[in-house]
Amino acid sequence: MNKIELKISGMSCVNCANSIKKSALKIPGIKSANVDFNTHCAVFEYDQNADIEALKNKIIKLGFGIANNQDELENAQNQELKNYQNKFIICSIISAALMWAEMSKSNPIPMPFMIVLACIGIFYCGSSFYSHALKSLKERNYDMNVLIFLGTFCAFCYSIFATIFHNQIPTNLNYLYFSGATMILSFVLLGRYLESKAKALALSHLKSLMDLSPTKAFIVTSDGSTKEIEANRLKIGDIVLVKTGSIIPCDGVITNGGAEIDTSAINGESMPVYRSVAQEVYSGTLVCNGHILIKVSKNPDSTLLAQISKLIQTAASKKLAISKLADKVANIFVPSVVGVAVITLLAWMSANMPFQGILSAICVLIISCPCALGLATPIAVVCAISLALKHSILIKNPSALEQFSNLKFAVFDKTGTITTGDISVVETNLNQDSLSLVASISALSSHPISKAIAQYAKELIDTKFQTKFEYISGLGIKGDNILIGSERLLNLNEIFIDESKKAIIEQKMDIGYGVILVAINGEFSGYIAISDTIKPEAKEVINSLKSQNITPVILSGDSYKISNLVAKELDIDMVYSEVLPHQKYEIIEDLKKSGKVAFIADGINDAAALKAADISIAMNSGSDLAKNSADIILMQNSLNGVIKSINLAKKSNTTIKQNLTWAFGYNTICIPIAAGILEPSFGIHLTPMWAALAMSLSSISVVLNSLRLKLARI
Repeated sequence: MNKIELKISGMSCVNCANSIKKSALKIPGIKSANVDFNTHCAVFEYDQNADIEALKNKIIKLGFGIANNQDELENAQNQELKNYQNKFIICSIISAALMWAEMSKSNPIPMPFMIVLACIGIFYCGSSFYSHALKSLKERNYDMNVLIFLGTFCAFCYSIFATIFHNQIPTNLNYLYFSGATMILSFVLLGRYLESKAKALALSHLKSLMDLSPTKAFIVTSDGSTKEIEANRLKIGDIVLVKTGSIIPCDGVITNGGAEIDTSAINGESMPVYRSVAQEVYSGTLVCNGHILIKVSKNPDSTLLAQISKLIQTAASKKLAISKLADKVANIFVPSVVGVAVITLLAWMSANMPFQGILSAICVLIISCPCALGLATPIAVVCAISLALKHSILIKNPSALEQFSNLKFAVFDKTGTITTGDISVVETNLNQDSLSLVASISALSSHPISKAIAQYAKELIDTKFQTKFEYISGLGIKGDNILIGSERLLNLNEIFIDESKKAIIEQKMDIGYGVILVAINGEFSGYIAISDTIKPEAKEVINSLKSQNITPVILSGDSYKISNLVAKELDIDMVYSEVLPHQKYEIIEDLKKSGKVAFIADGINDAAALKAADISIAMNSGSDLAKNSADIILMQNSLNGVIKSINLAKKSNTTIKQNLTWAFGYNTICIPIAAGILEPSFGIHLTPMWAALAMSLSSISVVLNSLRLKLARI
């Protein structure tokens, strides 16, 4: 069985994906179709008799596009976003002009021109809603598009009828609703624009991941020379040369040499790790010092980096869609409204008042127009996003706000998230003269540990200090009569530490500190203990989460000792350490079985797990890939943003529920009145004019309720 993956542009709803799938399966030879609306990717399985060109042509005939690569797909999405923006602007201007004309007694716009404007606003700006509504009706799926279609089209038809037959309509019923129809579409276009913008931002993480791996590689040929080739042409068994400052282009095993490698892209280690012969290295990691020969062990499409990319796509396809209460209720609400309109017409006809019945039925449809429903979510979301920005929180995916309800786990990456990500000196037993010498040498090095030592003892640095020193990868610094580094460096230079001093050093390492040893003039002088620094607000944030019955968890690629040192200081019971990216993804998926999971992280290695979590939060100081994979970005890198996001989510969800309750409640009360239920007993009959006014008031109430969010405290 053969398989092909296509990147499809132009999908604006789940029905689009369903229509592609159904049409594809009708083509002979196509055995299965999986079309994912979230990632815009479609995978088709086919036999040798299938016509792939026919499949592509069928997709294009359905009104969609096929992108050749991720860049084309991203450009197509940007164009769709621009179309929504342009249509929203056009429809808003038309709505304002029509409303001015309808309210004016001097007829400032000729009637034919008003009709032309209304047609542009409804049938051009709202074309996507109308086409989707018709498809939904065919599938018997009565969603928001159907509500929009019914409300705007009936308002338009009534206005045309009132224009042509105005002499036959009683004065108190002779009103136009062109502006009402276009205004509804303006509001809904705004909501669709916001949703499309969030989706466009979410797609960029795949491009960032592909950019991480180098496109070129240097292989060692049989005669010992090197040759540059495309990295995607590497084969298992090839020998690749990687030098200082280069990114490793493959997964493999070191066959010669040694180097300090920044593995933060893979396992989140806060400091470079020394790797030598027979040890495994991964594509996308950076060689800080040294040079190595690597024997390729995996094909380019099977590297750990490629697996992360696949995990991101898999997690994205599992991502919960925005829970739209309006759509769920609409499947019952829309047929009910149509049924009430028909019953209203028949009831008045049975009373020998057919003309009144027609107007009452139209009034029912007008008053059920989903203006408030269309506003309920997008306006509240806009206000929530605005409030979040005031607190330096960027909400990329508004649907994440829904997921905060009943949150069970808040999972934190360690390095750069709970900690600052900066190495600092914790303590030292060196005397002042020795520390001054070490700091002066460290000031001449660009290594992260050297920078930390120089910063710690900056007052003791002798700027006139001059010495020759050699940096030995994986061991430390060797200078004139001084050694700064690991115990192995000292032992290789025949300097040994007595058991009592070694016990103290081991005690520091057991706590979770990194330990740098110093020997001067051939004798052991002391140690410098280093560690990552916990953010000052971390303790308060963890306590706040616990008070809300949310379980804090540490999920880190760092060592067991270091991870548990941080967990102990913050009183966190659940700790996962020394985990690789795919293991982070699996742990998040496993935790989700027990409840909703928020993952807060900053590294490239966290991208797949971020996409898998119900809520993904990234630090602004983190990698571009992490930020592109996240739903929420904390611009000030403060963990307080996590608590503020939770509080904001609670307030925004409450506001949305209030809006929807009012919108549906308004229809429940007003539709029977519009049908004339109060006419026999009280002589009260709601005319289309008052129906439109009630519809407008319901919209105003939703807007005002949403605007309260901008003044809320989080």
